[in-house]
Amino acid sequence: MSNEAAGTSDRFDVTLVGEFNVDLLLYGLPEELPVERELLADRARMVLGGSPAITAHNLAALGNRVGFISLAAKDAFAALCTRELDAAGVNLSRTVEAADGVGTGLTVMLQHEHVRRMLTYPGTTTRLRFDDLDLDYLKSSRHFHLSSYFLQMSLKDDVPRLFSCLKEAGLTISLDTNDDPHEQWEPSITEALRNTDVLLPNEKEACKLAHTANLEDAIVWILEYVPLVVVKRGADGAIACTREHRYAVPAMKINAIDAVGAGDSFNAGFLHGYLRGWPVEHCLRYGNLAGAYSTTAIGGVAAFQNRGAMQDFFAEGSLQVK
Repeated sequence: MSNEAAGTSDRFDVTLVGEFNVDLLLYGLPEELPVERELLADRARMVLGGSPAITAHNLAALGNRVGFISLAAKDAFAALCTRELDAAGVNLSRTVEAADGVGTGLTVMLQHEHVRRMLTYPGTTTRLRFDDLDLDYLKSSRHFHLSSYFLQMSLKDDVPRLFSCLKEAGLTISLDTNDDPHEQWEPSITEALRNTDVLLPNEKEACKLAHTANLEDAIVWILEYVPLVVVKRGADGAIACTREHRYAVPAMKINAIDAVGAGDSFNAGFLHGYLRGWPVEHCLRYGNLAGAYSTTAIGGVAAFQNRGAMQDFFAEGSLQVK
């Protein structure tokens, strides 16, 4: 079975739950989209999507033992997603079969020169429930990561219970809420934050969570609940804050092809170091490296599927982290 380590007390380094879906990327469309006209893209790609799936795939590609529970529809999109995750070495043995009539989630991304439009059919994304989860499987790990908190509509109310159960089993926990498509940013998330060891938002998400326009105020608010907050700031790099220390690293300079999944790839890189007990600044640099590397190919996982190129890229980063 994928990623099982015989003779170790923990079956996995990281377990995750959540969605896999398909991202359909269209490039070269005009900035304005008039109705009742056939508009032509100059490129198109269909790739593995979903924040949890991208994070799981890239953690496995970096050499971690990864277990992932998701809900799988009975369609060709689900087959595509599971094939790519399995090829990366992600353990999918506790995948749950979706009810008839529920399809795999699909996001259509219209990639303009300066902006991106996203249209999503959530499908299985919103259907995973607490009762679908094999808790013993999730506990057989050193760490648990949750993404897409606000999209997990059938699981969200039980996330505090899930986190508490995993903390009692000795796991550390990280959370990337991602965006809230309903723009509610419910205060009830604080119940989940109380059992979170690492929060990994981008700058906008950090401010939205704290209901403030000021990042510094947002960090102060988050640190009331979470001991370590890591904020992804795009071209401005990344910062990490505890109640006592602050760390900052600049973004890597790179000719990016595509930014889809860069934040999830950053998470995978940061957690790769975190699991190994690296200093926070080294985790930040490795996260930046992973995020930058993901932009060298279209979609969130394609770059990590080329193991030779990945090893060369990371070696050239000269991080010297241990």
